[in-house]
Amino acid sequence: MNRVNPKVLLHSKWTKVSVENREKHFVITEVEFDEQKNVIECLITAVINHNAYSINWRDLKQPTLWRFGWQ
Repeated sequence: MNRVNPKVLLHSKWTKVSVENREKHFVITEVEFDEQKNVIECLITAVINHNAYSINWRDLKQPTLWRFGWQ
């Protein structure tokens, strides 16, 4: 399991395990918190074409889906 701290998500780099549309490397470009400091929205952007996707930040913990850093 990948360790993910919501406080340091912004600008972190991720590699998607299953590549789709040649999108493999991503950067977290936006993280929105509520009043209790819980993540309510997380945007991840593909490096190759700048497509942005809203994801559940907890999915980043799954090593079958994501790897920390660019690999």
